[in-house]
Amino acid sequence: MNIVCLDMEGVLVPEIWIAFSEASGIPELRRTTRDEPDYDKLMRWRLGILKQHGLGLKEIQATIATIDPLPGAKEFLDELRSITQAVILSDTFSQFAQPLMKKLGWPTLLCNELVVAPDGEIVDYKMRCENTKLSTVRAFQSVGFETIAAGDSFNDLAMIRASKAGILFRSTDAIKRDNPDLPAVDDFDDLLSIIKSVI
Repeated sequence: MNIVCLDMEGVLVPEIWIAFSEASGIPELRRTTRDEPDYDKLMRWRLGILKQHGLGLKEIQATIATIDPLPGAKEFLDELRSITQAVILSDTFSQFAQPLMKKLGWPTLLCNELVVAPDGEIVDYKMRCENTKLSTVRAFQSVGFETIAAGDSFNDLAMIRASKAGILFRSTDAIKRDNPDLPAVDDFDDLLSIIKSVI
């Protein structure tokens, strides 16, 4: 049995932190997992910037409410789920993802949690487990699934490489250059074609 494991931001929806960077006028918040391989370092840095500017969950959620899935993402997911199991594995947070999951037709999402103070300040975050994407792919494999994985960032590479088929989707030139053995596509039809060819 197959299960397709997809990254969320940059693959199905725009990058939340980039959208919030533009909405807040704070260019430093454009930095994402495409730029920084160390997720903890990236998140601690983000939380420091939010604190410095007095911004919290409410402001980020207001931006997220304006974000739509990437063109074709919902149709891709609908067709994919009609032929095989699929799950979104993301290092985002449940407090961010709900409105986006609604717009995508409520696909299964496994992600993390923010720790939010009563005044709305984001004070910390909790990962589901260590190496969330790779650990989840390994768990699926341990119960009889063959995994197919697609993502765009540094934090997707481990799950992509651990899967029977892995695809870079709308990734950076640097990541594609450093991983020339991985198929790299930028179009949902091409991604679906590759997935169909291996299931």
